[in-house]
Amino acid sequence: MGIAVLLAIIFAGIQSHPAGFTGEPPIVSLFAVKGTSYVAGMSAFLNISYTFIGQITLPSFIAEMKNPKDFPKALWAVTICEIVVFTLCGALMYHYIGTQYMIAPAFGSLQPTFKKIAFSFAIPTIVYLGSLYSSVTARFIFFRMFKDSPHRHSHTVLGWGTWIGILACTWVLAFVIAEIIPFFSDMLSLMSSLFDGWFGFIFWGMAYLAMHPPSTRWSGIGRSLETLLNYFFILLGFYVLIAGTYVSIQSIIDSYNASAVGSVFSCASNGI
Repeated sequence: MGIAVLLAIIFAGIQSHPAGFTGEPPIVSLFAVKGTSYVAGMSAFLNISYTFIGQITLPSFIAEMKNPKDFPKALWAVTICEIVVFTLCGALMYHYIGTQYMIAPAFGSLQPTFKKIAFSFAIPTIVYLGSLYSSVTARFIFFRMFKDSPHRHSHTVLGWGTWIGILACTWVLAFVIAEIIPFFSDMLSLMSSLFDGWFGFIFWGMAYLAMHPPSTRWSGIGRSLETLLNYFFILLGFYVLIAGTYVSIQSIIDSYNASAVGSVFSCASNGI
């Protein structure tokens, strides 16, 4: 994916014009362009949030570690790297492509040849991420099916058969969902509002409150600021959940009204 991102940045700079070019010069603005609606602005925020919020997988990773206390180091490292890389990639591609030609995923804003080259390097990462999320989901189900059973940790036919069956179901279900939803950006916004509001903000704010009883939440300036911050995260999570769901649904309606959505089970680009 690092190679794919680097190529996408280079291609955005060297291509003669972005995909879908109409002759109008790319519009680049530090702030949202005039006339940007709340739906469009909030949808962009939800897309960005989906990129950075992967906390739903953290408890599963921590549970697998030999020394869970080492996890914060890895979390700091990967968070710093992704903020730097994603910020540079987004800013540079936006600079060369412009507001009116930028679509999601951003690779779709490249000319056909450049797009195919960049996507070819991204495919292995997409497959890996699919395996990652499928594994997290499968473990969640598997561990509860065999909570106190030897099938959970022993090489049994039933255990392996159940594990393979759960993985197969998740992959088939993911494929069907991916094919029957003919839009990408709005799908990311909807997933972000429904899941990232909970697992990106509310869950961790509630976890903090569970770790610190009322008698210690306001003991000192530092702890009081932490408590206020986590209450803010909880409120922000509910805002993302409620407002984000409304915005996502409205954006889907607007996309259909503008005939910007393709058909199901087709090879047409679903980037908008």
